[in-house]
Amino acid sequence: MTILIENEIDAEFDFDYEDIAKKVIETAMDQLKFPFEAEISLTITDSEGIHAINKEFRNIDSATDVLSFPMVEYEKPGDFDKIESNDDLFNPETGEVILGDIVLCAERIYSQAEEYNHSVLREYAFLIAHSMLHLFGFDHMTEEEASVMEQKQREILDYLNISRN
Repeated sequence: MTILIENEIDAEFDFDYEDIAKKVIETAMDQLKFPFEAEISLTITDSEGIHAINKEFRNIDSATDVLSFPMVEYEKPGDFDKIESNDDLFNPETGEVILGDIVLCAERIYSQAEEYNHSVLREYAFLIAHSMLHLFGFDHMTEEEASVMEQKQREILDYLNISRN
């Protein structure tokens, strides 16, 4: 597995943010039984950076907490059957599936941790778990979809013993 991490703003955390990212990503892949090695890009930026990306790629003129850019299209969330037959999804140098990109806003990680009264570590891990589910085709546009995503997020964080408190 390749995780490309870029901390554009030299955001500081009181935990090993690279190690936590790797653990959350690996756990998400294990929990969803992703059958391939994968490549994921993770960028940590500020409000201005994520605002610019959100405007450019989603035509939404505001900052947000996390953006997910999946490279795989799924017939249904978590259905990995068609990946193997699409060579374009694999990095030819490593043989890994290029799952996509995750962009996190450091300022939002801190503010939402305070708002939801949990640790910065928990918010950081939650946003990565949330984004990984998007990279696997999950969404939260309907109540049912949101319920499924929430359950899977809980399972990932519970496995890692990362709680709300």
